[in-house]
Amino acid sequence: MASDHYFSTEPASPEKLRRIRVPIAGHEVTLSTAGGTFSPERLDAGTSVLLGNTPAPPAEGDLLDLGCGWGPIALTMATLSPGATVWAVDVNERALSLVRRNAQELGLHNVRAVTAAQIPSDIRFRTIWSNPPIRVGKNELHGLLETWIPRLEAHADAWLVVQRNLGSDSLQRWLATVFDAGYSVHRAATGKGYRVLKVRRHGSAPGDSGVPAALAP
Repeated sequence: MASDHYFSTEPASPEKLRRIRVPIAGHEVTLSTAGGTFSPERLDAGTSVLLGNTPAPPAEGDLLDLGCGWGPIALTMATLSPGATVWAVDVNERALSLVRRNAQELGLHNVRAVTAAQIPSDIRFRTIWSNPPIRVGKNELHGLLETWIPRLEAHADAWLVVQRNLGSDSLQRWLATVFDAGYSVHRAATGKGYRVLKVRRHGSAPGDSGVPAALAP
């Protein structure tokens, strides 16, 4: 079906459940994937680059995997930080079901696989890791980042991996323009044609919403 994408809410394509071997936090494990989700046959190169070039997540607090797919990023964070709560967010209900299944199989009880609307509005994140859905289009991608990056705690980082040929450099420039006050943006790593971008939220005054001036009403 032409309109069926990994970012569809309810994929119309056959599920085609499969089992694959992937590295999670330094250990090879067998997980479930399915058709109609992002990269169901293997751990994609971009996620591999992100996981290989991002420091260990905070041990506690709320952590966010934005655009989680079947869960390799969220499962890695949950394994490395068992004392944290990992929110795995996606629009794809099939992907969220797979994250729950995989987390249960790995004995990870600190993963919450949910849609964006199911995260309480007062939660702030100690870190955000994301292989963002570039193919949703520039406007939707920008809206996604404008929504979630301001929900970082002070002195917390977002780590984004983007393929160079799909606009990583232009995205970095956009991030630096929009998140200009109270944030810093730089390229943290490169590999296999991908860039890892780091967005740090610096300290803020009490009561500050964290919304950059460019996004304020």
